[in-house]
Amino acid sequence: MRDKIFLIGWMIITVALAGELKFYPFHDAYRISLGTAVFFFFLLWEDEISPILSGIIVGGFIVLFRIILDWFTHQSIPFISDFMIHSPAFFYYFVFAVLFTLSQIRRFRHLPLVIGILGVAIDILTSFTELFIRYSLSHKVITLSIIYQIIIFATIRSFFVIGFFHIIQLRQAKLKEEEQQKQNEHMLMLISSLYEETIHLKKSLQNAEDITRDCYDLYQLLKKQTSTESHHEYAKKALIIAGQVHEIKKDNQRIFAGLSKMISNESPNNYMSIESLGKLIIQTNEKVARLLGKDIQFLLQIKGSHPFYHIYTTLSLINNLVINAVESIQKEGTIRVLIYKQRESVIFRVSDNGPGIPEKQQQLIFKPGFTTKYDHLGKPSTGIGLSYVKEVVESLHGEVTCHSHDQETVFTIRLPIHSLEKKE
Repeated sequence: MRDKIFLIGWMIITVALAGELKFYPFHDAYRISLGTAVFFFFLLWEDEISPILSGIIVGGFIVLFRIILDWFTHQSIPFISDFMIHSPAFFYYFVFAVLFTLSQIRRFRHLPLVIGILGVAIDILTSFTELFIRYSLSHKVITLSIIYQIIIFATIRSFFVIGFFHIIQLRQAKLKEEEQQKQNEHMLMLISSLYEETIHLKKSLQNAEDITRDCYDLYQLLKKQTSTESHHEYAKKALIIAGQVHEIKKDNQRIFAGLSKMISNESPNNYMSIESLGKLIIQTNEKVARLLGKDIQFLLQIKGSHPFYHIYTTLSLINNLVINAVESIQKEGTIRVLIYKQRESVIFRVSDNGPGIPEKQQQLIFKPGFTTKYDHLGKPSTGIGLSYVKEVVESLHGEVTCHSHDQETVFTIRLPIHSLEKKE
């Protein structure tokens, strides 16, 4: 309610002041001003206020405002005469608001030409209403020349408002689209991270299944051994462990099902062009580099035409390699992402000019838990990024390799195209 009162107050003051930017085309009390244009704009822009109520309030305030203004500038004018001069303006704004409501012009916001034509018609009719009242009081006649001028002024005024109104609308739509794109990109990266976690969770489920089976086999084996009290005790413990691991597995299954459902619900389209994916990866890691205070140049090169690839598999694989490169660069450097096809395979090549990886460590970097990266407190990273990449790549019947020397470190992923593209 407070916002609505503020808006009405802002409107009547703005319209009244804009009404003083005027000229008198017919050398009498009838004026052409920007007040009408501002009033028309407010009615188009704001749905919360009633046009007719606005017309009554604005019309009444303008009459009062002009009388007070005349009293300060021309104190010799009698109140009744001044009221007769300015009161027709009330009918102008009131009739304008009534016609605006009857035409339901707000329904045509997406059709600028229709709004423009309706605006011209409303302006012409309200101008004639005001002129009719003024000239009835002064016994003047509306000539053909006056009619022509009214039509011209109404056309210019209405289409000026429509042009300004739609420029603002287009700007807002563009900003909204940019914001939506940022949200979509953030959601894609978030779901990609969740997708990566589901892969780890799936592996944990398989491990839990294997441990449960091994414990049960151990239980059966101990049960068949010589019936001593210790063997029975060990067998019982093995069975208890099998049950506990099975409970953990069931909990993990529920989490896995929830994550899978979330990913499915949030991503109706699971495939995207490699150009869009590459651009998203670069933009995301540019932000990461800035947050880390590093000056890193990112170069993306995509050769040839590609089908749409699975979003989360592709994102998680390439992004892991790029993030790894960002973290390895000390202060400044260059990261290149090259994507191309080779027969029935797609190649993802990520290179950086960081400090490189010692030859002895190149055999260990894909092992779970191995890391060479530590934070400022000396805490090591998880060491699961590259092991995840290797596991996923191998599950898709591909291969990942690493070559490093003093000047450059290169990670290359080779995958069958059919493992990433949409199945018909």
